[in-house]
Amino acid sequence: MDKNNLPKNLFEPLVKKEDSSDRISTPSRTFGQNARRTLFKNKIAMISLFILIGFGLLSLLGPGMNEYGYDDQDLNRSKMPPHVKALKDVSWLGFNGTLSGKFEGKTVEAATAKAVLRFENQEDFIDIKVINEGNGDDIPAKVKATYHIYEAKGMQDTYFWLGTDNLGRDQWTRLWEGTQISLMIAIVAAAIDLVIGVAYGGISAFYGGRVDTVMQRIIEVLIGIPNLIVILLMVVILKPGIISIIVALTITGWIGMARLVRGEVLKLKSQEFVLAARTLGTVNLKIITKHLLPNISGIIIINTMFTIPSAIFFEAFLSFIGLGLAPPAASLGTLINGGFASLRSYPYLLLYPAIVISVIMIAFNLLADGLRDAFDPKMHK
Repeated sequence: MDKNNLPKNLFEPLVKKEDSSDRISTPSRTFGQNARRTLFKNKIAMISLFILIGFGLLSLLGPGMNEYGYDDQDLNRSKMPPHVKALKDVSWLGFNGTLSGKFEGKTVEAATAKAVLRFENQEDFIDIKVINEGNGDDIPAKVKATYHIYEAKGMQDTYFWLGTDNLGRDQWTRLWEGTQISLMIAIVAAAIDLVIGVAYGGISAFYGGRVDTVMQRIIEVLIGIPNLIVILLMVVILKPGIISIIVALTITGWIGMARLVRGEVLKLKSQEFVLAARTLGTVNLKIITKHLLPNISGIIIINTMFTIPSAIFFEAFLSFIGLGLAPPAASLGTLINGGFASLRSYPYLLLYPAIVISVIMIAFNLLADGLRDAFDPKMHK
């Protein structure tokens, strides 16, 4: 077909309209909107956020869900296993209110005698299941004993959801009371680190010169002292307690934040928007608060989110080695310390605090990873 003889009705003239030629088809979003959109699309980070919210609510509401106080002692109910009314018929979940163990002996009778001795000589409330009858000295007899401790103590209608400790205190109440205290210590310590670190690093970098030199030499001296020694020394001087742990965690905890903020401010303070603000006569305080801090807010938030689980772990470590909270106060560290002493006989005393602290630390780290991606412009789509 000859292109010169094509019918004109096959073509439509293109008319350029001045009002729509430069129109942007996609909606315009701010940096904050893009960050929020990226965070909401991160399923792992959002699941972690909901888990942390759930643990936070349980730490506030959990101690009031039953009639037992966190220091309500009764030796008659010491070391009772978990007992939940709705789950007591599902034995494999471990909430049926029984203690069990495997015992060996030369004969079935000898193994049974060990089981009876182990479970307070309450033979009438112990179920024995023979696993292996043995054949004398070569292969010992083995039995599995199940002790119905709630029935033995006449407490069939009493329910301790996570059991009790060696003083008869309800573990459910103490677990969430301890979670509340651990979260409070970590968040307060992280907040103090945030304030001191941002102020110190921002002033050091913004003013520079001799001010920066002196302030950085102070940081180098503090870094040269082992962090653990400083913390242990402060805990010993101030005596164990919430205040001493917070002070110990914040003495050197702000240094990482200060160095991070200093590096970011050094990078930004020579940018054109800062020079423009100086030219217009903006005072230094306003330049720092209105121009520099908003541009490094993402880095600050992310670093703070990583600081919180570190503080939780350090508090648990101090409590585990006996330098944490003084009894009868509870934290996740003190609960783990108490459960570790009875690990072989009563593993549930260690299991639940260990699960809670592990889940909290993992959730905080995953949420911090999500925030890091959200505040990275390269990740915005």
